[in-house]
Amino acid sequence: MALTERTRAYLILCVMPLFFTSNLVIGRGAIDAVEPFTLAFLRWTLASAILLPIAWGGLRRHAELLRREWRLLTLLGLLGMWICGAIVYLALQFTTATNGTLIYTASPVLILLLERIFRGRIIGVRESIGIVLALGGVVTIVVKGSLDVLLGLQFNVGDLLFAGCALSWAVYCVLLKDKRIAPLPSNAVFASTTVAGAVTLAPFMVVEVVHTGAFPVGLDAWLSILGIVISASLLAFSCFQYGVRVLGPSITGLFMYLLPPYGVVMAIVFLGEEFHAFHAAGSALVMSGLVLATAPARLLGAPFAALRGARS
Repeated sequence: MALTERTRAYLILCVMPLFFTSNLVIGRGAIDAVEPFTLAFLRWTLASAILLPIAWGGLRRHAELLRREWRLLTLLGLLGMWICGAIVYLALQFTTATNGTLIYTASPVLILLLERIFRGRIIGVRESIGIVLALGGVVTIVVKGSLDVLLGLQFNVGDLLFAGCALSWAVYCVLLKDKRIAPLPSNAVFASTTVAGAVTLAPFMVVEVVHTGAFPVGLDAWLSILGIVISASLLAFSCFQYGVRVLGPSITGLFMYLLPPYGVVMAIVFLGEEFHAFHAAGSALVMSGLVLATAPARLLGAPFAALRGARS
């Protein structure tokens, strides 16, 4: 039986967090070896070089629309590639990945709030409960199930930068659904925003290289950059933008809650870290919250309807 586009989008979004999480695993060496603006510039320059030939047909057909909406597309590049690229790498120099994960995973809530404020989207009780469960799961994983760790979290300039990145990502997600660029194919939107991101990053990269005298030359650094380009950039953003186009930013954003449990799995597999009870508890909360917040009401109501039918 052929899958509907919505079903296909849900399946793609279940895999999407693996690609985003790979930025921490594959890109760990690159973050240590390459300065933040240089890394972000190389990431999106290489990504745009790969994307442009693929999206060229759509870009050519919609050339007039692209010229008319260049400001919006440039803004998307600033939000998604400049801030959520270089500033994330910069923030990691001042704070821990634990703090960053906890703060950055708040973006789905910000997406819902922005849609509520600017588009009048109604947030139902079931969706609210699901969000609370998912956030609880994220916190459980990040603080290792310990109240002492939670109370002992200290925030610094890096945490504030991550908070700005989370807000930037939320605005980026909402703007992807803007009616002005709705006629554009997903790959055309992605290609044009990667170009905008690379262009806006270029002068900062030049200043950074001149100031530090550092530029990646080793094979390991370039292999890490290539891994970021393919997995954490092309695959991750393509899946995300497809989800936004088909399901909307609010539902797509909720799948970002899967980042911490997927990150735990990747850390266990690739970095040899151990699996603990709080990982299982947090993952269960995230998954149950995600299902509760996104599953169609008719599916959630089916088991209860069947139970009522059996009793009657």
